[in-house]
Amino acid sequence: MVAKKLREFLDNNKVKYVAVTHSPAYTAQEVAASAHIPGKELAKTVVVKVDGQLAMAVLPASCHVDFHQLAEAVGAKSVELASESEFRNRFGECEVGAMPPFGNLYNMDVVVAEELREDEEIAFNAGSHTELIQMARADFERLVRPKVIKFAAAV
Repeated sequence: MVAKKLREFLDNNKVKYVAVTHSPAYTAQEVAASAHIPGKELAKTVVVKVDGQLAMAVLPASCHVDFHQLAEAVGAKSVELASESEFRNRFGECEVGAMPPFGNLYNMDVVVAEELREDEEIAFNAGSHTELIQMARADFERLVRPKVIKFAAAV
C-alpha cells in the first residue's frame, strides 16, 4: 500500500500519479523487472550520511552512488552509506528499503542524479516492496526541490 503520508501529500498538492502494484521485490533492479520498467527509468532512494547528517540520494536503479563525486558536488568532507539502524525509525509507515524519495516529508535533504532528468516521468518505491508511484518528473522536482547534481555511476 502506498505510504499514507505520501498519498496525502500528493493528493493535497493535486498531483496526478499512478500507483503500480507488482510482485514483491527488494532490490531496485528486481523492482524494475517486476514492474516492467527499464532500470534507468526507476529511481532508487539511497540513504546516505553527508558530514554526519542523513540525506537521500536518488538515482537510476541501474546506477550506484559515486561517494567521492557526491561529496565534491555538495561540498562535504565525508559522504557514506547510512546503516539501516541509523534511519529505520525515520520512515514510520514505510518498509525498510522502500522509502519514497520525498525527503521533505522526513526532514531530510534530497540530491537527485542528473540522469533522472532524461525522462519526463519518474517512478519510485511508494513505501512498500510491492507498490510504485509513477508521476511527472517536473511535479516531483516542484514538490521536493532536490539539488540535481552528477553523482551516479553505471553499475
